[in-house]
Amino acid sequence: MLKLQRRISVVIAVVLVFACVTAAWAEKSAKININTASADELVLLKGVGEKKAALIIEFREANGPFKIPEDFLKVPGIGPKTFEKNKDRIVVE
Repeated sequence: MLKLQRRISVVIAVVLVFACVTAAWAEKSAKININTASADELVLLKGVGEKKAALIIEFREANGPFKIPEDFLKVPGIGPKTFEKNKDRIVVE
């Protein structure tokens, strides 16, 4: 009986770890609409912290919505490297 409980505990632990890893991966690969994303969503982009997220929001409020993903490069502090790291995740719907 004790061996069965240990096995069940191990299986539960493995399932929980798998669920956490899957959720983290999904979050890091999800598309982000830079026209509507909150600061909390924008910081999920690689190379974008709280300060850059605030700049992105300020830029779109001052200049209107981004028309194409490459417009992301117009935000002060966003350079080609940051864009390249995120170009597959950025959408402008």
